[in-house]
Amino acid sequence: MAIRKQTYPFFKRLFDIIFSLAFVILFLPIYLMIALLIKLDSRGPIFYVGKRLGKGQKHIKTYKFRTMHLDAEERLEEVLRNDPKIKKEWNVYQKLQEDPRCTTIGKFLRKTSLDEFPQFFNVLKGDLSVVGPRPHYIYELEEKESSPLKKYAHNVLSVKPGITGLWQISGRSHLSYKDRVKLDNLYCKKQSFFYDLYLVLKTIPLVLRSHGAV
Repeated sequence: MAIRKQTYPFFKRLFDIIFSLAFVILFLPIYLMIALLIKLDSRGPIFYVGKRLGKGQKHIKTYKFRTMHLDAEERLEEVLRNDPKIKKEWNVYQKLQEDPRCTTIGKFLRKTSLDEFPQFFNVLKGDLSVVGPRPHYIYELEEKESSPLKKYAHNVLSVKPGITGLWQISGRSHLSYKDRVKLDNLYCKKQSFFYDLYLVLKTIPLVLRSHGAV
């Protein structure tokens, strides 16, 4: 029986809670191992807490395993100032294939997407969903006048951000920032319970193969 649009939010939330609880319980030993490796690898906290835009432009805090050095912003500013090629890559993708900010274990965590495991606690808290648009930085809406997010904000920021979504299975870091926002907008138009399940099933093999991650 098809899940109607009116009941979709209920079933989506129910799925979020069940899936996230099962995931956290199943992978708890891996959580603990990663925490130990981070502490042994570099100075700093185990978790990184970032401010992002949530549903309705609400400011939320998202959790990740820390993948960067404590002086990450200084490292980024220096490389962008001294290398035009890297600056161009940053302007197009808002990411770097060879990110000077990352620690040794951080590069592995990003490549395997293990750094995002703590975000399942965000799902249980209710700020994120398992499936949804990528969690956008606050500055992408407030500071960047030419940001593609401004054009699609009415759709993209009308739903909870997700751990995975359409852009994650469509190229991830190989896509430009503009293309990622367009895919987020497309997801918001197509979203349904079974479409969410489809995206989750498509995500699993990509994560196992570390496809498109940096």
